Amino acid sequence: MLLTEHIPFTVDREIIEESINSSKPLVVTGVIQRAEAKNQNGRIYPREILEREIENYINGPVKERRALGELDHPESSVINLQNASHNITKVYWNGDDVMGEVEILSTPSGNILKELFRNGITVGISSRGMGSVKDNMSEGTVEVQDDFELLCWDFVSTPSNPDSFMHLVKEGIEVPNTNSYKKVNNIITEILCANGSCPVF
Repeated sequence: MLLTEHIPFTVDREIIEESINSSKPLVVTGVIQRAEAKNQNGRIYPREILEREIENYINGPVKERRALGELDHPESSVINLQNASHNITKVYWNGDDVMGEVEILSTPSGNILKELFRNGITVGISSRGMGSVKDNMSEGTVEVQDDFELLCWDFVSTPSNPDSFMHLVKEGIEVPNTNSYKKVNNIITEILCANGSCPVF
Protein backbone atom coordinates (compact mmCIF):
# COMPACT_ATOMS: atom_id res chain seq x y z
CA MET A 1 0.00 0.00 0.00
CA LEU A 2 1.35 3.43 -1.01
CA LEU A 3 1.29 5.83 1.97
CA THR A 4 1.62 9.60 1.56
CA GLU A 5 1.76 12.49 4.03
CA HIS A 6 1.51 16.21 3.25
CA ILE A 7 3.02 19.22 5.04
CA PRO A 8 2.71 22.84 3.75
CA PHE A 9 5.75 24.99 2.87
CA THR A 10 6.31 28.75 2.59
CA VAL A 11 9.35 30.39 1.04
CA ASP A 12 10.97 33.84 1.16
CA ARG A 13 10.61 35.72 -2.16
CA GLU A 14 13.74 37.85 -1.68
CA ILE A 15 16.00 34.82 -1.33
CA ILE A 16 14.32 33.15 -4.32
CA GLU A 17 15.11 36.18 -6.49
CA GLU A 18 18.69 36.20 -5.23
CA SER A 19 19.04 32.50 -6.03
CA ILE A 20 17.55 32.85 -9.53
CA ASN A 21 19.58 35.95 -10.42
CA SER A 22 22.88 34.56 -9.13
CA SER A 23 22.33 30.95 -10.22
CA LYS A 24 22.89 29.84 -6.62
CA PRO A 25 20.96 26.74 -5.52
CA LEU A 26 17.65 27.57 -3.83
CA VAL A 27 17.56 25.81 -0.45
CA VAL A 28 14.48 25.65 1.77
CA THR A 29 14.09 24.16 5.23
CA GLY A 30 11.24 23.16 7.53
CA VAL A 31 9.21 20.32 9.02
CA ILE A 32 8.94 17.43 6.58
CA GLN A 33 7.35 14.79 8.84
CA ARG A 34 5.90 14.45 12.33
CA ALA A 35 5.90 11.44 14.67
CA GLU A 36 3.14 10.48 17.11
CA ALA A 37 0.70 13.09 15.79
CA LYS A 38 -2.65 12.55 14.07
CA ASN A 39 -2.67 14.22 10.69
CA GLN A 40 -5.65 15.32 8.60
CA ASN A 41 -5.91 11.80 7.18
CA GLY A 42 -6.18 10.43 10.72
CA ARG A 43 -2.87 8.63 10.26
CA ILE A 44 -0.22 8.33 13.00
CA TYR A 45 3.45 7.44 12.47
CA PRO A 46 4.98 5.81 15.59
CA ARG A 47 8.27 7.43 16.60
CA GLU A 48 10.30 4.20 16.61
CA ILE A 49 9.26 3.33 13.05
CA LEU A 50 10.07 6.82 11.77
CA GLU A 51 13.43 6.83 13.61
CA ARG A 52 14.43 3.62 11.86
CA GLU A 53 13.37 4.88 8.43
CA ILE A 54 14.94 8.32 8.89
CA GLU A 55 18.25 6.74 9.90
CA ASN A 56 18.17 4.52 6.80
CA TYR A 57 17.32 7.54 4.64
CA ILE A 58 20.17 9.63 6.07
CA ASN A 59 22.74 6.84 5.69
CA GLY A 60 21.50 5.95 2.20
CA PRO A 61 19.93 8.51 -0.16
CA VAL A 62 21.01 11.67 1.73
CA LYS A 63 24.61 10.54 2.26
CA GLU A 64 24.89 9.39 -1.36
CA ARG A 65 23.26 12.59 -2.70
CA ARG A 66 20.34 10.80 -4.32
CA ALA A 67 17.51 11.82 -1.96
CA LEU A 68 15.41 12.98 -4.89
CA GLY A 69 11.71 13.80 -4.95
CA GLU A 70 9.14 14.78 -7.55
CA LEU A 71 6.75 17.66 -8.13
CA ASP A 72 3.39 16.00 -7.32
CA HIS A 73 2.90 12.42 -6.13
CA PRO A 74 2.90 9.76 -8.82
CA GLU A 75 0.78 6.66 -8.34
CA SER A 76 3.94 4.63 -8.03
CA SER A 77 6.72 3.69 -5.63
CA VAL A 78 9.31 4.52 -8.31
CA ILE A 79 11.06 7.91 -8.25
CA ASN A 80 10.94 9.11 -11.85
CA LEU A 81 14.16 10.99 -12.66
CA GLN A 82 12.59 13.03 -15.46
CA ASN A 83 10.13 14.50 -12.94
CA ALA A 84 12.70 15.15 -10.17
CA SER A 85 12.40 18.67 -8.74
CA HIS A 86 14.57 18.61 -5.60
CA ASN A 87 17.16 16.80 -3.53
CA ILE A 88 17.09 16.57 0.27
CA THR A 89 20.53 17.41 1.64
CA LYS A 90 19.94 17.20 5.39
CA VAL A 91 17.46 15.47 7.72
CA TYR A 92 17.37 15.76 11.52
CA TRP A 93 15.02 15.57 14.51
CA ASN A 94 13.60 18.46 16.53
CA GLY A 95 11.44 16.84 19.21
CA ASP A 96 8.86 14.77 17.33
CA ASP A 97 9.34 16.84 14.16
CA VAL A 98 11.53 15.62 11.32
CA MET A 99 13.30 18.64 9.83
CA GLY A 100 14.79 18.81 6.35
CA GLU A 101 16.92 21.02 4.13
CA VAL A 102 15.87 20.76 0.51
CA GLU A 103 17.79 21.94 -2.56
CA ILE A 104 15.51 22.87 -5.47
CA LEU A 105 17.04 21.61 -8.72
CA SER A 106 17.29 23.44 -12.06
CA THR A 107 15.29 20.72 -13.80
CA PRO A 108 12.00 21.40 -15.64
CA SER A 109 9.99 20.37 -12.56
CA GLY A 110 12.41 22.18 -10.25
CA ASN A 111 12.06 25.39 -12.28
CA ILE A 112 8.27 25.17 -12.05
CA LEU A 113 8.63 24.75 -8.28
CA LYS A 114 10.92 27.81 -8.09
CA GLU A 115 8.38 29.90 -10.00
CA LEU A 116 5.58 28.78 -7.71
CA PHE A 117 7.67 29.82 -4.70
CA ARG A 118 8.67 33.05 -6.44
CA ASN A 119 5.02 33.99 -6.93
CA GLY A 120 4.02 33.32 -3.34
CA ILE A 121 2.24 30.03 -3.99
CA THR A 122 2.05 27.77 -0.94
CA VAL A 123 2.90 24.16 -1.66
CA GLY A 124 3.27 21.20 0.64
CA ILE A 125 5.93 18.59 1.14
CA SER A 126 4.69 15.04 1.37
CA SER A 127 6.35 11.76 2.27
CA ARG A 128 5.90 8.72 0.06
CA GLY A 129 6.34 5.23 1.41
CA MET A 130 5.11 1.65 1.28
CA GLY A 131 3.52 -0.25 4.14
CA SER A 132 0.39 -1.34 5.93
CA VAL A 133 -1.83 0.43 8.47
CA LYS A 134 -4.04 -0.64 11.37
CA ASP A 135 -7.37 1.05 12.10
CA ASN A 136 -8.19 2.21 15.62
CA MET A 137 -11.91 2.82 15.22
CA SER A 138 -12.47 3.98 18.82
CA GLU A 139 -9.99 6.85 18.41
CA GLY A 140 -10.63 7.53 14.75
CA THR A 141 -6.98 6.98 13.82
CA VAL A 142 -4.94 4.77 11.53
CA GLU A 143 -1.50 3.66 12.74
CA VAL A 144 1.35 2.92 10.36
CA GLN A 145 2.76 -0.55 10.95
CA ASP A 146 6.31 -1.89 11.28
CA ASP A 147 6.56 -2.89 7.60
CA PHE A 148 6.58 0.80 6.56
CA GLU A 149 9.40 1.75 4.16
CA LEU A 150 10.11 5.44 3.48
CA LEU A 151 10.78 6.15 -0.20
CA CYS A 152 11.07 9.94 -0.55
CA TRP A 153 9.43 13.33 -0.06
CA ASP A 154 7.57 15.06 -2.92
CA PHE A 155 6.25 18.61 -3.28
CA VAL A 156 2.45 18.66 -3.64
CA SER A 157 -0.44 21.14 -3.81
CA THR A 158 -2.52 19.91 -0.86
CA PRO A 159 -0.89 19.32 2.53
CA SER A 160 -2.42 17.09 5.25
CA ASN A 161 0.03 17.54 8.12
CA PRO A 162 -0.17 20.78 10.16
CA ASP A 163 2.81 23.18 10.35
CA SER A 164 4.56 21.63 7.37
CA PHE A 165 5.45 24.72 5.37
CA MET A 166 9.04 25.10 4.22
CA HIS A 167 11.10 28.24 4.85
CA LEU A 168 14.26 29.50 3.23
CA VAL A 169 17.46 28.73 5.10
CA LYS A 170 18.25 32.47 5.13
CA GLU A 171 15.98 34.82 7.06
CA GLY A 172 13.83 37.30 5.18
CA ILE A 173 10.31 38.51 4.60
CA GLU A 174 7.77 35.71 4.30
CA VAL A 175 5.55 35.54 1.26
CA PRO A 176 1.84 35.65 2.12
CA ASN A 177 -0.06 32.38 1.59
CA THR A 178 -2.47 32.06 -1.33
CA ASN A 179 -4.68 29.40 -2.87
CA SER A 180 -4.95 31.00 -6.29
CA TYR A 181 -5.15 28.09 -8.72
CA LYS A 182 -5.48 30.55 -11.61
CA LYS A 183 -2.10 32.03 -10.69
CA VAL A 184 -0.53 28.56 -10.60
CA ASN A 185 -1.94 27.70 -14.03
CA ASN A 186 -0.67 30.99 -15.49
CA ILE A 187 2.84 30.36 -14.15
CA ILE A 188 2.96 26.82 -15.54
CA THR A 189 1.59 27.98 -18.90
CA GLU A 190 4.28 30.72 -19.13
CA ILE A 191 7.03 28.19 -18.43
CA LEU A 192 5.68 25.72 -21.01
CA CYS A 193 5.30 28.46 -23.63
CA ALA A 194 8.84 29.65 -23.03
CA ASN A 195 9.99 26.12 -23.90
CA GLY A 196 7.83 26.05 -27.07
CA SER A 197 5.19 23.71 -25.62
CA CYS A 198 2.18 25.99 -25.19
CA PRO A 199 -0.90 24.01 -24.12
CA VAL A 200 -4.11 24.42 -26.15
CA PHE A 201 -7.29 24.82 -24.11
